Amino acid sequence: MATSDAPIQIGQVALVVNDLDRVGDYYQSVIGLERLSGSGEERVLGAGGQPLVALRRDRAARHRPREAGLFHTAFLLPDRKVLGRWLRHVAGRQIGLDGASDHLVSEALYLRDPEGNGIEVYADRPRSTWQTDGRAVRMDTIALDLDELAAAADAPWRGAPDGSVIGHVHLQVGNVAEAEAFYMNRLGLDRSAHLFGASFFASGGYHHHLAGNIWNSRGAGLRSADATGLAEVVLAADAPSLAALGARDFTDPWGTRIRVVAKG
Repeated sequence: MATSDAPIQIGQVALVVNDLDRVGDYYQSVIGLERLSGSGEERVLGAGGQPLVALRRDRAARHRPREAGLFHTAFLLPDRKVLGRWLRHVAGRQIGLDGASDHLVSEALYLRDPEGNGIEVYADRPRSTWQTDGRAVRMDTIALDLDELAAAADAPWRGAPDGSVIGHVHLQVGNVAEAEAFYMNRLGLDRSAHLFGASFFASGGYHHHLAGNIWNSRGAGLRSADATGLAEVVLAADAPSLAALGARDFTDPWGTRIRVVAKG
């Protein structure tokens, strides 16, 4: 995978949900994740035996869409053919998309889970085709030809295959400059791009592992403790990166928890 050699990458995310069964079934039947473990209060889902999403039940939690927190979790599929399979899958089930974009470095499809958590499903273009300006990766948002992408499918969709990962997590923040200070200075990530009022952060030359925007959350303060949505982002780091960070648990300026574990 294009992100697997990065010193720091996304391991998994945890979400607080009201209806564990409904949301869990969605990630299994629509996104194609497999159930790895679970109880009445939590369900862990993944691909190829690797955990990617932990869903935690809290029936009393409230939905607060304009607070800081999750914008979307982005599931990276192994290649364009697999993304075409997934597009045919959701089209066949008449599942509506929120959007579809060509980002130059990737092709991406967008939708939301039953409780409004944003989801991106995407495939990277070959890294050799990416263009850069210094340390910045050129990205854009232009129209994606869905018919052409669907035609790339080489087989029916059978669920997220081995090698599917969370490629990046896009966050809602209250202030982009504060996000840059935290994610670059505290977590040691590079700013890979800044466009459309959002900043993108990466490790190892990837186009982005994390991003922060203010499109729905400008001026947001600390997140409510009783909210649904993002509970934590888990980063997987190599040994030198772990040593440089000097800690394993972080909280960004808006209360989003970032937990760092060793790559394994």
